Amino acid sequence: MKTRAKIGLPEVQAVYSGPEGDLWELIMGQQIHIGGFGSSMDLATKAEIEPGMTGVDLCCCNGAGMRFLLKFKNVHKMIGVDATKKVVERGKKRMKKMGLSDRSEFYLADVTASGLADDSADFVWGEDAWCYVVDKDKLIAEAARLVKPGGVIAFTDWLEGDTPMTEGEAERFLSFMKFPNIQTLEGYQDLLSQNGCKVVVAENTGRFAPCVDLYLNMLNMQLTYDALKIINFDMDMMQMLAGEMQFIQKLAHAGKVIQGLLVARKS
Repeated sequence: MKTRAKIGLPEVQAVYSGPEGDLWELIMGQQIHIGGFGSSMDLATKAEIEPGMTGVDLCCCNGAGMRFLLKFKNVHKMIGVDATKKVVERGKKRMKKMGLSDRSEFYLADVTASGLADDSADFVWGEDAWCYVVDKDKLIAEAARLVKPGGVIAFTDWLEGDTPMTEGEAERFLSFMKFPNIQTLEGYQDLLSQNGCKVVVAENTGRFAPCVDLYLNMLNMQLTYDALKIINFDMDMMQMLAGEMQFIQKLAHAGKVIQGLLVARKS
């Protein structure tokens, strides 16, 4: 697992408390993860999420995954945990607007120590967000603690692919994305197994490169003004951001960065 030692929770909170987080939502929508609705439905289907279940979304951001599960999978209740106040407050407002507040709760907390009860969820959920967590060992242990025996841990995440990045590529990628490290499919499988979970799905979704192509096309062909407005029309910053996104695009097409999908069942 490649790491970037100088990045931690404060840096991630700064991203999602400021214009950079708003920029990600502009180009990716409220579902700030690769593949949007289709990715969520794919994960929910493979995890066998059913009506009446209770789930915990770790790194819930603005609660888009929670709203998807309440609306389209008719789960009974969703509990979201995130460490950034701005996105938690935004999530509460959006949940209220959709009339889903009575079936949802948000907690402002570190996802590796949520404070929620043991064995309290039918499933633990995450979408392209665990890449921001410094201690992946504690994160998976927390997910396993929260889910009931027989329940599932289901998540997608940005991972290093079968073709490894060079150290220089990893340094640049992690620094730009504010990721403290980047896990692999095999690494997550090992952590899940060590925490008493049987991995039932572990795959590269194949969505990463096409989606990055889409985001760049949208920024270049349609959303340039909107993006500039978010960053106070700073053209130098816009050029820097475009250059870093093009760099990620190259990594994606080389198979060095992927979206991984994992589903594991707790013994």
